[in-house]
This record gives sequence, structure tokens and C-alpha cells, in this order.
Amino acid sequence: MTTESESTGPIGDGTRAVRAGLPEPVKHEPTLPGPVFAAHFHLPGDPTGGYAYGRDENPTWTHLERAISELEAPDSQTPGSRTASSPASDSQAPDSAAPTPSEGVETLVFASGMAAISAVLFSQLRAGDAVVLPDDGYQVLPLVSEQLTAYGIEVRTAPTGGDAQLDVLDGAKLLWIETPSNPGLDVCDVRRLVEAAHARGALVAVDNTLATPLGQRPLELGADFSVASGTKMLTGHGDILLGYVACRDAELTASVRRWRKIVGAIPGPMEAWLAHRSLATLQLRADRQNANALALAEALRDRPEVSGLRYPGLPDDPSHKIAAQQMRRFGCVVSFTLPTRARAERFLEALRLVDDATSFGGVRSTAERRRRWGGDAVSEGFIRFSAGAEDPADLVADVLRALDESADSAG
Repeated sequence: MTTESESTGPIGDGTRAVRAGLPEPVKHEPTLPGPVFAAHFHLPGDPTGGYAYGRDENPTWTHLERAISELEAPDSQTPGSRTASSPASDSQAPDSAAPTPSEGVETLVFASGMAAISAVLFSQLRAGDAVVLPDDGYQVLPLVSEQLTAYGIEVRTAPTGGDAQLDVLDGAKLLWIETPSNPGLDVCDVRRLVEAAHARGALVAVDNTLATPLGQRPLELGADFSVASGTKMLTGHGDILLGYVACRDAELTASVRRWRKIVGAIPGPMEAWLAHRSLATLQLRADRQNANALALAEALRDRPEVSGLRYPGLPDDPSHKIAAQQMRRFGCVVSFTLPTRARAERFLEALRLVDDATSFGGVRSTAERRRRWGGDAVSEGFIRFSAGAEDPADLVADVLRALDESADSAG
């Protein structure tokens, strides 16, 4: 998919990804400046703006935040434009020293996905408010619910599938959507839920971790916040913890920024630089991993021991119709169930090209028996599989062989 620009013509996802957030070129300087390690910056006189203290802002964050903004909402950015390497205004106070992106959307980066999620929830909700969460979302959400309840916030939950959160929206301050859901891969109609929530005076945040901005753009679907763990497919190498919040509304953004300042949940400059470097291959990785996930899902359809197969990219998946309306890529995660815990464990042990590890979105395929964590309402044989960037024939062959071997060893 491309956007139009009078000066540059069509801009594709790959072009945007490799150029997102780069500063204006300077002779003899690197295209992407190295990480800036600084707890403080020179600040003579009154603090009238710019970089002042490392907990509030860092030039390395600035490049990454602008890059993510360009990916989350390219309609509000200038395609192919470069960004300055210093704050856009010299009149900002230290509390709001973040440079403003070229137009419309601002992104704030965090130390982890959970830091980003917490920043939105705890900056927007007060005692007496009500929030709607998915009951089939990320497994740490129940812990978040306990903390919200302890603060006097009413927590309501409903499944992702069937837009069930609509039924508990009345009077809520915030609706939290996770689509596709993790690990069950249900999908809800974001635009429909957003319209219903806004009509009731509620804000909407969408966890966009699994889809990435190349697969789904919540802000374009009307959401107030797009939130994600950059630990997963966004950076794609399994070596960075990172999170972010993207938002169009300056007042909402300021409240999230204030929370980040209070809590200090900031990424290190090295992590931010590595994340920005990784964005350049996002489109390449996403296309390969999405194709591998689809190939794997198609291969698993005919296996008699596999039940509950889910992948939104399959035409007969229960979520495919809605997913096809709002997603541009369907993600790298496939879920399915094997008959027993023992069978699932034998399958995982038999895999040769797939690591038994948690998380998802990396260039190396991973899989795990999700029930081992105890937080998801799934069966003992439930497998969450994250397709990597291996050759598709090799990956599919390894999975089918492991299924055969795990059956043979049952005796």
C-alpha cells in the first residue's frame, strides 16, 4: 500500500520503513546518528526548551519516536521527509520538552510494552472511573486489573471476538482493545468499537503489538491511542525491550508524557538506537514472516491431531472477514491445539528450527505451550507459534516432521 506525495510520488511501506525518522543529512556524519549517552545536557540560564535532562528526552529517542509516528500515521506525515536532530521549538518547558513531529501524531517510547500500557491506563484513569479490558488479552492484564481495582477503578471485561466489549461500554472512561488478541487471535471491529465508545464519551486504546503499524493502523481507524510492545515484531530480533504510545491529541499525549516523567520508565539510548536501526528491515521481515505464518497455517489444516487452528489470514478463519477489512498484513502468529500436554511437549522437543521460547515476532521462529504460564484460558495442549524468517519450505517441513515424531514416540 502506498501514499501519494506531490514531491516524491508513491511511497511504499519498505521505502517509508528504511527512511523513517532520519535526520537532515550532514556532510561526513552517519545517516543514522549513534546513540547519545547523556544523563544531562549543557543548560546555561533559564530552562527555556531543548534537551535538558535524560529522563525527559534524548536525541536518540527523538529519531525513533518520529520514525514510529511516520509508520503509525503516514497520512499525517510528509512522505520521504527528513527530521531535524534537535527539538523543534526553543520555547518548551522542561516538563514538555519533547520535540513535536512534523504533523499530527506524536509517539512516546518506553522501557517496555508493559510500561507503555501502564502509562496510558494510569495516566487516564482515576478512582471512580470504569475501564473495559479484554478478558482474552495479554496474560499480564489480570495483574493490571488487580492494581486498577486497588486504586478504586472499576474493571469490566469481555471477549475480543464478536465485538463483545460493546455490551459493557456504558459509563466507561476508557476502552482497551487488543486485536488480534494474544494468544487466541480473535479480531474485533476496531472502527465499530471506536465509534460506539466515542459516542458514549469513552477514550479508546488499541494494543497493536501483534499487527505492527505495517499490519494495522489504529489511529486511522479512529482510536485515541496506539500502544505496542516494540520488543516483538517491530524490532524483530529478540534482543530489545521497548514499548511506545502513539497519539494525535496533544493534551492526551502530554498526560502520558507526564506519567513517563513521574515513573521514569524510559528506554536506554542503546535500545532506542537498535530499535530504530531495526525498523529499516520491518517491511522485509513482516512480509516474509506473514507469508511463513500463512504457509504453516495452511499445512496444519490437514493434520488430524491439530484442532482449534487460528490465523486471521486463512479465508475460513472466524476472524478473517473483519481482519481483511482493517488489517493490511495478518501477522506472524499461528495458534493451534494438540490433544494433550504430553503431545505438545514432545512436539516442541522434536522441533529443530524452532526455539521453545516465549514472546513472538522474531526472525527466528519460536513456539511454546502457552498454558505453562498459567495466565491464559487455554488448554494444556495449546501452542502459540511465531513464524520467523526461515525458508518457508524448511519451516513447514520441520513442523510436520516434529508432529510425526511426537506421535511416533507416544508408543
